[in-house]
Amino acid sequence: MRYPLGIIGAGNMAEAIVRGVLRAGQFRADQIIACNDTAPRRDFFERELGVRAIESAAEVARASDMLLLSVKPQSMQAVLNAIRGHVNQNTIVVSIAAGVTTKTIEDSLGIVEPNVIRAMPNTPLTLGAGATAIASGAYASTDELKKARELFEASSIVVEVRENQLDAVTALSGSGPAYIFYLVEMMAEAGIKLGLKKEIAEQLARQTAYGAGLMLHQNPDSLEALRKKVTSPGGTTQAAIQSMQADNVDVAIIRALFKARDRGRELSEGSLFNSPDILK
Repeated sequence: MRYPLGIIGAGNMAEAIVRGVLRAGQFRADQIIACNDTAPRRDFFERELGVRAIESAAEVARASDMLLLSVKPQSMQAVLNAIRGHVNQNTIVVSIAAGVTTKTIEDSLGIVEPNVIRAMPNTPLTLGAGATAIASGAYASTDELKKARELFEASSIVVEVRENQLDAVTALSGSGPAYIFYLVEMMAEAGIKLGLKKEIAEQLARQTAYGAGLMLHQNPDSLEALRKKVTSPGGTTQAAIQSMQADNVDVAIIRALFKARDRGRELSEGSLFNSPDILK
């Protein structure tokens, strides 16, 4: 039988995507097939999600109308070798592997003008609060891009960009949660140095980030306006902001994202299949 959705790589991100589409009623569990090279993950998908899970990537590729490649970039070449010649001409192939270009995938599938789309989700997708950017390869149509978009909309906001912008997306939203965690970590550390107990400092820092995130999500005001609403002239917040500005924190943040963007480009240019520091 054929399946509307096939997944190669039954990891955490694939699990989040499946939970999202099941919750949204986009697919039924019996319309999805997955494969993974480890038995515990196959068992988990079958037991917890009701999704058929097998070991053969080639079999999943042959049986799927849409194929999600949810593997680490350094594993992608082996996956492409395994499914070469098994993908149907009409199959929509969606990859979430950072740094692996659509051309690399297109050239490896062994069919003429394959329908390949790249996506860059981030980890909050696992909570249904993700941010995903998608980009079409050389041959995917507008309708196929729409179907790929719907796959992620169950768990995240989705924006469409050009493929050459995906490294910028990776730097901003793909890696972005780590920047937020780092800021919250440093805020808690400062609280400890100011005399608070560790558990209290961390509790306050976490809740502050959570509340600020809700305000960002629900309030239509600009980012600058939101900041200014809690920055009274001559007050404590203004003193902190001025200290950050004096230390060029704004420049450091922008420089950091450029570094992340540049690293993404380096990985896209040939070393990614052997790079251990890229995650799916």
